[in-house]
Amino acid sequence: MQQLKSLALLFCVLLMPYHVLAAPVNAQPLEDVPPPPKIVDGEALEAEPQVTIRKKGKETVEEYSVNGQVYMMKVTPEHGVPYYLHKDDKEGGWLNTGPVEPLAIPKWVIFRF
Repeated sequence: MQQLKSLALLFCVLLMPYHVLAAPVNAQPLEDVPPPPKIVDGEALEAEPQVTIRKKGKETVEEYSVNGQVYMMKVTPEHGVPYYLHKDDKEGGWLNTGPVEPLAIPKWVIFRF
């Protein structure tokens, strides 16, 4: 039985038309691969975000930017938990991803033994 399956598969492959195996006539080459980032003094340019730390009153604000565009801020109040403000897109407003309420896990009794 196994030999019959192998023979049938070989027969199908040998009778397959050439145009199925060959590349299509209207095939277009893919775009060129972009060059790797430029390296200056052993460091890649703009590989990591630039962080600017400012004191605003009694809180510390860390601004994260890439190519001169601020995309996230970490705000650390004098007393409290730090929270983050970030943008979803370039034109969007700031979204707060600060501390969230703790997750309430239900503790129901399903079985008793």
